[in-house]
Amino acid sequence: MPREFSRHQRLGNQVLRTLAELLRFEVKDPRVQGVALTSVDLSRDLSVARVYFSMLDPEAEAAAALEGLERATGFLRSRLGKSIKVRHVPELRFAHDDSAAEGMRLAELIDRTVLTDDQG
Repeated sequence: MPREFSRHQRLGNQVLRTLAELLRFEVKDPRVQGVALTSVDLSRDLSVARVYFSMLDPEAEAAAALEGLERATGFLRSRLGKSIKVRHVPELRFAHDDSAAEGMRLAELIDRTVLTDDQG
């Protein structure tokens, strides 16, 4: 019987949970306050983890948060290595995920179009 989740998925979920907890409770940099981790994509050989984040406040500056995350990468990676059991801790690369903001923008465009169609 095959497993429900692959090793990539299990490790990715564990990395995501651990990093979110570390950001919330142990990283003191004010630039990463209001950051929510959305997903983790692991490379095929598990050597690189691309961590996607979004901002809880849509008006907040994502570039400053990215700088704060990149600055904390060494700390996060070392703490990640202590909490998960893998031979090699993946290299962390952060990227801004603006899909929520894009979804809100598209919903607003649709609402505006429906409103103008109803009036016209």
